[in-house]
Amino acid sequence: MANRHLSRSIVLQTLFEWDFQNLTYKRGIISLKRNIDEFSPQSTDVPFMEGLFTGVLEKQADLDEIITKAAPEWPLEKISNIDRNVLRIGLFELLFGDGKEVPPKVAINEAIELAKSFGGDASGKFVNGVVGAVYKELGEPGKDDVPKKKKKIKNEHLPDDQVPVESRCGAVIYARDGEDVYLALVHDVFGHWTLSKGHVKDDEDVKEAVKREIKDELGIDINPQEELGENAYIAYDPEKGKIKKKVTYYLAEASFEDLKLDTTSGGLDDAKWFKLASILDLRFYDDILPLVTKAVKILVADTK
Repeated sequence: MANRHLSRSIVLQTLFEWDFQNLTYKRGIISLKRNIDEFSPQSTDVPFMEGLFTGVLEKQADLDEIITKAAPEWPLEKISNIDRNVLRIGLFELLFGDGKEVPPKVAINEAIELAKSFGGDASGKFVNGVVGAVYKELGEPGKDDVPKKKKKIKNEHLPDDQVPVESRCGAVIYARDGEDVYLALVHDVFGHWTLSKGHVKDDEDVKEAVKREIKDELGIDINPQEELGENAYIAYDPEKGKIKKKVTYYLAEASFEDLKLDTTSGGLDDAKWFKLASILDLRFYDDILPLVTKAVKILVADTK
């Protein structure tokens, strides 16, 4: 049986992008397909994800009106993007979904779990309060039903040093324009400037992979040079459990030409060239800053 928690997580991520970037219906569908390919390429649950995503979009006005009435002290625009879209998912399944396929109590519990996993400290309680209020107005259908136990992921309790590893690649990209040196950075929907990165295919040379991924994401050719280092982080895939994603970064040279960000790239909304001196004021992730700093030191030394 398909893992519905993963499916809802993918729909939530897509709704986050759609909401944050004010995407059209068509662009939203493209983002959904991209996220499915990224996070669950072998999924047999695609019809469920498509139905849930398109259903939320089609019923958005009704859902938002219900949220406004159920949480009058919280204007819709003041609710965080994550909480707002978790509520849309939960209420859609509760009010417009197939009650036999997704019983009301399951819809509520799944919404709460999504809020706890992706929202803030109070998100689970907030979502529970709003969806629970609507559930009570419906007369609490299926109140006495006993939900099925969730399938446990085998490796969810493994130590971090024992979880499966996925290889990725990225680059600090630089270009020279006369006497000036520029870095190419990408901006994500969470407000950080960061480095372009992507997947390494099975048995693929890492340098070839980074050239391919940068070309796809920014539309430029690069020449990977020395390795800058690695960073690794633990991610949670509801279908696979814990995964360690290890990213190898290179210093890479490119021509100083226009960047053409692939707008279907998950979570990215901009790409720009920055002069070396101007990057000091940018907001970076803690694990990315040392890589950028090392690259800058190398480039400054080369210009002396």
